[in-house]
Amino acid sequence: MTVRFTPPYPPPHATRSSLLKRFLRGWNSWIHVLFDKSYTMKMGEMHLPALSFYIANELPLVRRILETDAEIFPKHAFLHDLLDPLIGNSVFSSNGQDWHDQRAMVNPAFSHTALKRVFPMMAAAVDDLLATMRARDLSQPVAIDPLATHVAADVIFRTMFSRALDADGAREIFDAFHDYQKQAQRHSMLRLYRLPGLGYLGRARRAAARIHAVFAGIVAARYAATHERGEDILQSLIDARHPSTGAAFTEREVMEQISTIFLAGHETAASAITWALYLLARDPALQDAIRAEAGDAPLTYESLKGLTVTRNVFRETLRLYPPLSFLVRSVTCPVDMRDKHLEPGAMLVVSPWLVQRNRDNFPEPHGFDPDRFDDPAQAQACRHAYLPFGKGPRVCIGAGFAQQEALLTLAGIVASFDLATIPGDDPEPISRLTLRAGNGVRLRLTRR
Repeated sequence: MTVRFTPPYPPPHATRSSLLKRFLRGWNSWIHVLFDKSYTMKMGEMHLPALSFYIANELPLVRRILETDAEIFPKHAFLHDLLDPLIGNSVFSSNGQDWHDQRAMVNPAFSHTALKRVFPMMAAAVDDLLATMRARDLSQPVAIDPLATHVAADVIFRTMFSRALDADGAREIFDAFHDYQKQAQRHSMLRLYRLPGLGYLGRARRAAARIHAVFAGIVAARYAATHERGEDILQSLIDARHPSTGAAFTEREVMEQISTIFLAGHETAASAITWALYLLARDPALQDAIRAEAGDAPLTYESLKGLTVTRNVFRETLRLYPPLSFLVRSVTCPVDMRDKHLEPGAMLVVSPWLVQRNRDNFPEPHGFDPDRFDDPAQAQACRHAYLPFGKGPRVCIGAGFAQQEALLTLAGIVASFDLATIPGDDPEPISRLTLRAGNGVRLRLTRR
């Protein structure tokens, strides 16, 4: 097997960081704390002043935590604290019976994400993005991250609210979420070390309020309306009733669910699309292959099945750059794993970043090779060691939605533009809530 090239990732440190170095390296990015053995160990541990972490990389342990024993390893309170200003107590962060009840109320809303149903909205959002890109001055490098955020946020906006997202709203979301990630990351590091918060939580709340402001008025107006109804996710959440009590979501609870769906529906997709465009820019032959399989006619829902190269590029992007690089779970009862005894309250971490870059799972794991998804020798790894959407009962319900959106966006952009990287301008992966390029992704675009 020969990979096409090896894209950027933080070189792991030779040895485990000291407590101080771990703090300094983790201040901006979780993956910058990792060291050589992190990528091959079966199970590791890390003890910080406020919390003990156990990182499970061995596939049977991953399956136990996320699938077979998922009920006794719920999402950790640390995750709730990290996300609370943004999404509150919603279906993403809740646990136990509360999660089951919320999931039952939210499930009908996802009928609006049926892939054939949302295809026209996705195609329209991509067409609008391409029109915006064609109107730009392409003599200068183009910042890809805001464009990917705009199309991903626009798609979910149309699905949730039956309306498009304007450029000002998209820019506000991009800027505010970037700020939120930075402030929340620093607040979390200070908490883990039992240090004063220094106002970072307040700054994170203000950034979250900026995001909410983009759609809070839409939610309030629809919630208050007795005659105006929509056929979208928002209306389904307003109409939802508790399976036992029959109670409806309050307006605040609708906002929390909308915020969750919006976050999950746009930020992870935007991250993946950005990285995929960077990888394609490094490989003109792959761009040609995508153009060839897409053809000249407008894409239809049925024609997406034939986009094998595009789909494999997106899969390999998610393997190398999983938007959620760490999945955190809580130990709720004393448990033994390998040679370690875990007490209640400890944090269990399953890392798609580590599992998917472990050479015991994938050959040449840091290399870019979309063909590995058609390689029979890697079929088992692609089934069991590939978890960008998680696994088990908390698996991301929007996996198919994200893939369809990415196929349309990648095929549309590559059909309209030649992509090229800028020598010396390599993106640096930064892992906070999601995996983004800390210095952004900039590309040269040439109209076709």
